[in-house]
Amino acid sequence: MEMEVRRIVVVVEEVEVARTAMVWALHNVLRYGDLVTLLHVFPATTAAGSKSRNRKKLRLLRLKGFQLALSFKDICIHSFPNTKIEIVVTEGDEEGSRITDLVRQIGASTLVAGLHDQSFLYRLAMAHKNIGNNFNCKVLAVKQPTSPLTSSGPTLSDSSTSMDFSQIEISSLSLFYSNLICTGNSSTKNSVSSMSRSISHYMEIKEKKKAMNKKAGLIL
Repeated sequence: MEMEVRRIVVVVEEVEVARTAMVWALHNVLRYGDLVTLLHVFPATTAAGSKSRNRKKLRLLRLKGFQLALSFKDICIHSFPNTKIEIVVTEGDEEGSRITDLVRQIGASTLVAGLHDQSFLYRLAMAHKNIGNNFNCKVLAVKQPTSPLTSSGPTLSDSSTSMDFSQIEISSLSLFYSNLICTGNSSTKNSVSSMSRSISHYMEIKEKKKAMNKKAGLIL
């Protein structure tokens, strides 16, 4: 009996935790035959200015979003070469409604996103009682520990909103994987080493991507 093909949507953003979330999902959620959808929603262009200027800005945002998604795809292929991947880049809002609509249209079984101060998940949590029902799938939000010295701007505390999505704390995962390296069997150690290589590969891609964008003048 063949296993049902699951569609896993990964939200692509230009933040560190978004890539961390994808790497975590590749090693903890993905199974053989699953389809990974890399979804990037760039902000809608305003009506101010000429139409030609808006069209140019729209093209640049779409191109930048597609290149960003390609960098995520490179990480996927490096970790799991046979992974089925599709890329969706579209215009939308910052409140998450466009992402919600697309996830439902895709028929995703799981949504994976990096949780940061300006995350759309916080806004959705404030506007809706049940995020899971809104997406009609499991929602996994991967977060990294923040420090008072590194945080900037106002933040939304978890206690002020109803968090009905699963949050995974990366700091505990790091400790967990460190313990596995010391005590795990060879299969587990290989998995952990593979995850470490994925992160290292991502850092290399990030630096190359930054240099290419600077050279092409695509940094907006």
